[in-house]
This record gives sequence, structure tokens and C-alpha cells, in this order.
Amino acid sequence: MFGSGSSTGHDNSGVIPVRFVWPYGGGEVSIFGTFTRWIDLLPLSPVEGCPNVFQIVVSLVPGLHQFKFRVDGQWQVDEQLSFVDGPYGVVNTVVLTKDPPQILNSETPGRSNMELDDVSVCPEVLQGISATELEVSRHRISAFLSTHTAYELLPESGKVIALDVTLPVKQAFHILYEQGIPMAPLWDFCKGQFVGVLTALDFILILRELGTHGSNLTEEELETHTISAWKEGKMHLNRQIDGSGRAYSKHLIHAGPYDSMKDVSLKILQNSVSTVPIIHSASHDGSFPQLLHLASLSGILKCICRYFRHSAGSLPILQQPICSIPLGTWVPKIGEPNRRPFAMLRPNASLGAALSLLAQANVSSIPIVNDNDSLLDVYSRSDITALAKDKAYAQIHLDEISIHQALQLGQNANSSNAFYNGQRCQMCLRTDSLHKVMERLANPGVRRLLIVEAGSKRVEGVISLSDVFRFLLGI
Repeated sequence: MFGSGSSTGHDNSGVIPVRFVWPYGGGEVSIFGTFTRWIDLLPLSPVEGCPNVFQIVVSLVPGLHQFKFRVDGQWQVDEQLSFVDGPYGVVNTVVLTKDPPQILNSETPGRSNMELDDVSVCPEVLQGISATELEVSRHRISAFLSTHTAYELLPESGKVIALDVTLPVKQAFHILYEQGIPMAPLWDFCKGQFVGVLTALDFILILRELGTHGSNLTEEELETHTISAWKEGKMHLNRQIDGSGRAYSKHLIHAGPYDSMKDVSLKILQNSVSTVPIIHSASHDGSFPQLLHLASLSGILKCICRYFRHSAGSLPILQQPICSIPLGTWVPKIGEPNRRPFAMLRPNASLGAALSLLAQANVSSIPIVNDNDSLLDVYSRSDITALAKDKAYAQIHLDEISIHQALQLGQNANSSNAFYNGQRCQMCLRTDSLHKVMERLANPGVRRLLIVEAGSKRVEGVISLSDVFRFLLGI
């Protein structure tokens, strides 16, 4: 990997400082190539705060360069970069042109020089793509999604959990916690059909309602309060009424197994939902429906990445760094007008403040940062289900417990829960390629990547699954 460096000690205007980066760990990492006459090995240094990332800045003349990494005595190439067969087997390549476009400014006051790319080419040495190439990429992705169906999203084996609407909400959220799932479809036995979904947002609204003075819902009633009763009350709570003043029910957003992946994607985006149940019925009237799967943008993105894995060259947009394309939500720069505020909270902020943001700001997670805006943790909607264990919600006051305490409570309760396994804070850098961002978002359970500054982990923005699909589909 490589990117523009900020200082090399060379004043020769005919050379270009290039930062080579190896982000895959190791003990000793070095590099050699045409610029060392395939003789000298140049050692890379570990990046402060990123123990698995090594870098070196080399001044190169414009033109084609080939290179190869040596990691702990083994020759390696970075498969995320261009590579060809060379005099030393498979080698990476980079083409430098005079006066490359300076998209990143390493001299911005208060910013770190370590704008590193841990997966792909940095924009200073990457030629921009034309509008035609962008449309070609979008057309090919759209064609793939239009010709492949939701049936292909079904796993070979697995389980799908549905909840009966007569189940008490307290028990329902305990099930979500125990099963490590953020939501579940709702089954109405009397109607013989699926009628909705229960999500972590419902639990957030319930907890806020319990904490409201004059609430019609008490902790005692929560023991027997059914899902259907809550959904009915929620409609009045949200004032979802028609012209006659009566509450109305929203139709369940679902898809069939033979609907195209593009149709499923559009349903998720247009209705601002995270998943769409795939339901099949052999009857023309839709009776005896079968719940086959819960389709998500993550699963669809995984299919896209798998399909184009060996033909990524046909999608020029995939090699573009995320900072060079209109993607995601970024922290506004000082003096930048007309930018939506970026929601972040300190660890000592109250849980009530976090839940209010999650419920009202139309976001699914909030970065938790220190006084320097460096990332410490993330509080997501799904974290709230941990409070269902042992009625923890009844023992706390939302405005008296901090986010830090709530996260500790949740992590202790879920230390053995599969839903919390793995890294909580999924991150990327502004110089990462769109392709690598897509690969990370395609992992199960990952809905967003926080864009951070290398080393300091200062939060710079966030990219969600819906951001990627809106960009890829041009909507």
C-alpha cells in the first residue's frame, strides 16, 4: 500500500514522496523494488497506535515502479493493489505521474500526518475516474442485482426466530438478548400471518416511556404487557392516525424468494429498515406463509463482493478511496457551512441522552469519544437489549447512569453472548478503497464503519451499509 508522504527530506521537485504501508502485521517488515535496483531492503517502521501497521516514505521519480514486501523473512505482495508477474515472481506495481491531485492535505493545522491507507491505494497516486466509468460501475452492479434473486441469500442451514404477538414484551426482549439478535418478525396466530417486527428501537421507546412522568406503562404492567398491546400503544404514541382520527397499522415490509436483490435493496432503503423478511406462500391468497430468511444489505453486499471478487477491474469505482467520493457522513470542518452536525457523546453522558439521540436523530449508533474526539467505544441500538437480562432496566434510571456504566453492564452481561463476540468498534481510514470498505461491511453484524484518523483514532466520519448502496445505485 502506498500514499503520499508529508516529509522526506528531499527538495527535488522532480520526485514524489510516496508512503508505502503494510497493514497486515508482522515482526520485521521491509520493502525492495525497482527503486532499490532489487538489491537494497528498506525497513518499514511500526505506526504509533497501530501495532499491525508498518510504513516508510520513499521519494520516487514519476513512472512505473514495481516492489515487493518482506515480512518476517517471507516475500509478500499486497493483493489489494495492482500486481503483475515480474523478475521476482508476482510483484506490486504503482504508476506515478507528475503533479498528482492533492486530495489530502497533511499540513492542515491540528491534524496528524498519519493519514494512512491500511488496505488500498491512497488518492494522491490514484487517477480519478470519469463520470462514464462511474456509470459503467453502477450499471454492472445494478445488472447483477436485477438478475439475481433473494433466494440466493438463503443460507444452506440456519434458524429464523419469530415471536408471537401475544408474548409479553419483557419476555420478548429477553429472547432477543438470549439469542443474540437485534430484531425478530412478529406472528399473529389469529390472522395467520406475519404482521410486523420487534426491534431494539421498540425497547428503547419502552424504556423512555417507563421513565416518563405520567406514563400509562408501569414496570408491573410490563410483566404482562403484550407485544400487540405495545404496538397499538406505539401507534398512538407516534400519532400515526388517519383522517378519521383512528390509529392505523403499517404494513409489514417483506419480499418473496424470487424478488430480485435490487428490489429487496430498494425496499430496505426506501423504508429505512435494517432487514426485510423473505416470506413464501404456495397459496395464491398468501395463506400459510413460511418465513425463510431475514434479508439485509450486509448479505446482499456479500453477494456483490463474491461475484466481482475476480473481476474487480470491471468496476473502476471500487479502487477509489472513500475520501474522494460522496459517501458517508463526515464530521464538519470548522467554518464549513450547511453541514449536518455529527452526533458524538462523551463516556460520562447519560444513557438517557444516548437513547434520545438513537430514537430521534435517525441513527443506529453513536461514537463514544474522549475530549480529543478519539474513539473509545460505540453505543448502538442493539446494546440496549442487554438491559433485559435479570430486569436490569428496572434497577437503573436512564438519566443517572452514564454510557460508560451502561456499556460495562452490557459487556459483563454478554461476555459469553455471540452477539458481542469480535471487535465492537469497526473502523476504517479515509484512504481505504471502496472495495475494502465493502468487504468489511459484508461481514455479518457489521452495519457501519467509523472513519478514524490513523494513530489518534480521532473520529472523522461514518459509513453505513445504506450509504454504500445509495452510492452504488445512484439514488
